[in-house]
Amino acid sequence: MIGELAALGAALSWTLSAMLYKKALQGATPISANILRLACTSAILLTFMIVIGKFEVLTSLPTETVVLAGVSGIIGLGFGDTLYMNSLKLIGVARAVPITCTYPLFNLLWATFLANEPLTLQVVLGAFIIVIGIWLLSREKEKSSAETQGKIMARGVAAALATAVTWSISITMINMAVRDASTLDQVFAINTIRVTAIAIFLLVSVLGVNRGLSFLKVQRKTLAELIAGGIAALGLGWFFLTYSFMETLESRAVPISSTTPLFSTLAGMILLHEKVTAKTAVSSIIIVIGIFLIFVT
Repeated sequence: MIGELAALGAALSWTLSAMLYKKALQGATPISANILRLACTSAILLTFMIVIGKFEVLTSLPTETVVLAGVSGIIGLGFGDTLYMNSLKLIGVARAVPITCTYPLFNLLWATFLANEPLTLQVVLGAFIIVIGIWLLSREKEKSSAETQGKIMARGVAAALATAVTWSISITMINMAVRDASTLDQVFAINTIRVTAIAIFLLVSVLGVNRGLSFLKVQRKTLAELIAGGIAALGLGWFFLTYSFMETLESRAVPISSTTPLFSTLAGMILLHEKVTAKTAVSSIIIVIGIFLIFVT
């Protein structure tokens, strides 16, 4: 039960970060925002470990764990998020989000064939129900146009599907990295390595290409929103998901962690007083049913 609750905490953390990122992106480009949130969050996480006297936990981790965590960050937060933004640009939110949110289905495959995790029919059913609910919740009517046809549509769909696969691989790798972890300190250290690896990778890449720091030119308010969002998503969210892998199976944790669209919708209803449609209500109920099936397994 603790593992499932931790996965739910990850979904809630990612909901909060999404709201903060939405505001921050009004004053920064996606690439600049991504570099800043990763660089600032990794610096904060490393500083926190030094302040509480746990930095030696980082150096004591097995080499295999460090490599898995670092590569997971580069694949998921680097390539995965870039593919996601590309799919949004090509086919829009309404088409991209439902496709990218199928990543729990790929995680079921990796958990079964790579991690040899036992799967029950109830968990598989719950995962499929959650994905269907997210698909219905995210789907919006859009006017068809020539821009979303042909090659553009094909590239956008391919990018969205590649995002789902990339995210699922990254999550499976972090699950493998935390397999031998036995304390919260180690979980925190693994997550810190994951974020720091991609932060360094992006900083070196940008400086090597542009040889400048133009991405640092954002307003203080925007920077504060990016830092807060980074702490919520990369610090808390990924810590919760990583910890959940210590307490439960990947096949159970990942579908629950993917329910961010549900909580984003609820936050919009409660905080922004957005209109509740019949489709929204039905989709939310479907997702809750899927979560319930996994919890009671």
